[in-house]
Amino acid sequence: MAIEKCTSCNAPLAESGATKFSCPACGAEIKRCVQCREQSNVYICGKCGFQGP
Repeated sequence: MAIEKCTSCNAPLAESGATKFSCPACGAEIKRCVQCREQSNVYICGKCGFQGP
């Protein structure tokens, strides 16, 4: 089983407060750790290049 990692910082998504959601542009899965969510760090979709907070 592969460990899921944050789209922004590549940290493992082991903590509570991490989230997964669909890219608003293409529907690909975006994964965010709690630190990147709290700091509103930019993520970039690996499929379409969409950037979001």
